Amino acid sequence: MARIPTDLVGAQPGPPFEITFDGRPITALPGQSVAAALWAAGILAWRTTRKGGRPRGAFCGIGQCYDCLATVNGLPNRRACLVPVSPGDAITTQEGHGHDRLGA
Repeated sequence: MARIPTDLVGAQPGPPFEITFDGRPITALPGQSVAAALWAAGILAWRTTRKGGRPRGAFCGIGQCYDCLATVNGLPNRRACLVPVSPGDAITTQEGHGHDRLGA
């Protein structure tokens, strides 16, 4: 018998809604963080490092390490593990420190 986390805790989230990641539609649930919604969609990385462009996603999951920085609705450097997802949010891969295009 397969059990999912919401069943185990007796959670009854509201209906799912849509967000986008790099223009691709993703289904999210009320109460999820951006990181949780991306994880649930199979997306494990949403940032690249300043030096070397290495992929990063959530590491600590509690807002201490800053590895999960993402651009949410055009705002860079949002900690995806702490930001609650909202219907229509647009999450994009953050390149480097998130301000690369400001100097252009």
